[in-house]
Amino acid sequence: MMKRLHLLVFVFLFFLTASVTMAQDNTLYSEPYRPQYHYSPPCGWMNDPNGMVYYEGEYHLFYQFNPKDIFPGPMHWGHAVSPDLIHWETLPIALYPDEIGPIWSGTVVVDDRNTSGLVPGGGLVAIYSYQNQSQGVAASMDRGRTWVKYDGNPVIDALEKDFRDPKVFWHEATNQWVMIIAVGQKAQFFTSPNLLDWELVSSFAEGHLAGVWEVPDIFPMEINGQTKWVLLMSVSTLAPASGGGVQYFIGDFDGRTFTNDNPPTTVLWLDYGPDNYAGTTWNNLADRRVYIGWMSNWQYAGSTPTAQWRGAMTLPRVLQLVETADGIRLAQSVAEEAAALRQPLGQWDAQALEGEWVVPDVHGRRLEIIAEFEVGTAERLGIDVQSNGTDRTRIVYNPARSQLLIGRSDTVDGSTIPSFNPAFGAPLSDTRLKLHIFVDESSVEVLAQDGLISLSAQTFVNPASDGLRLFAENGSAQLTHLEVYALDEIWAAARTQSLDLCG
Repeated sequence: MMKRLHLLVFVFLFFLTASVTMAQDNTLYSEPYRPQYHYSPPCGWMNDPNGMVYYEGEYHLFYQFNPKDIFPGPMHWGHAVSPDLIHWETLPIALYPDEIGPIWSGTVVVDDRNTSGLVPGGGLVAIYSYQNQSQGVAASMDRGRTWVKYDGNPVIDALEKDFRDPKVFWHEATNQWVMIIAVGQKAQFFTSPNLLDWELVSSFAEGHLAGVWEVPDIFPMEINGQTKWVLLMSVSTLAPASGGGVQYFIGDFDGRTFTNDNPPTTVLWLDYGPDNYAGTTWNNLADRRVYIGWMSNWQYAGSTPTAQWRGAMTLPRVLQLVETADGIRLAQSVAEEAAALRQPLGQWDAQALEGEWVVPDVHGRRLEIIAEFEVGTAERLGIDVQSNGTDRTRIVYNPARSQLLIGRSDTVDGSTIPSFNPAFGAPLSDTRLKLHIFVDESSVEVLAQDGLISLSAQTFVNPASDGLRLFAENGSAQLTHLEVYALDEIWAAARTQSLDLCG
């Protein structure tokens, strides 16, 4: 009798545990405000993207990760892979803290000639910062699934108080590895024959000299038959929307020294929104330069209203150089692979706007919107997304102020998110407004004027707000073209994956 009772108790507990696990899995990636087509970790805290590399048919995304909490803590490298930059599979943690310390940001390269001696026959090598600001190395022979740290770590000691986030690449013209690293309010360049022995060769300090510089990147791009080099640098404070942002420089690089084409005080911003920080590009892509950023801001990253996880990435963006009246500038477009998510909701042309127009039969929290306007006499015009009357996220052009702005609520369920800037904008002056907008459950990404202007922002609007409205205030405008698509979610398979990752 007692054995039978024990058996019944065991069976009851088994099915109870199974039902709890199933309920847990069924809610994974379905929580309020969970991005449905942007990458976010299944649980825990995520910030900077790290070590992006394309290798043997996979796009690798590593990232700063605390698996134990939704606040920053001892940092690991989380890891996800994708065949197409859009559909992601989260893999086990790649790099754990060790006796030197937690693992901060860095890069991954393909060492196909085994210059390091760590990957016979070729493989992946990671170069990263420890929390103590020294630099370490690890190697993988199985497509990034497992990593072995170099016995001689650190390969560079902590040379200054803020000395971190190495980006490494092979410089073909000089037949050597080059590292750019952020150091206080400057960048430093190191060179190496083998990824282990590094020599400091130059420094660069121009542009927005505020806060702390972080997460640098440098890469060549072609325009008009010439090669220019683009240098990206995140700065921790006083960016256009307050808090951090990413500035960029265009110039020349000879394998040792970067020379800026613009005056030293010129500041060019990759994004005018508050939520695109610490971004960098994929290594080992032959045909395009693809960027991704952390979609948050250190001013409030620990206060956003999510429960199981915190942190998401921007959509991957293809960068290109274009000629403008002000000189050569960067333009961005969302990677074309995102079009596979589209479900058409409608197209409209030659629509007069005066007052408000609710787009008929369009509702959704996952939308792609392509819109063009002739500005006309309107004092303000634009688009409300995530809309339910006054509960909305507003994208508005103000011709008199020459600004494209986003307005978002800083209040969720009656509580204010500290330092959550409710309005911010980018300089824009034109009689024709062109917008490409991506809306997810808790974000908007606006690319304007063929990608010359970018505004990226988290938004925490009531999940029931899902309307789409266009408006022209105190005058009229002409909507010349509008396309709207619903976007499929990408997490169906992830909802049944194990939560062992977070322990």
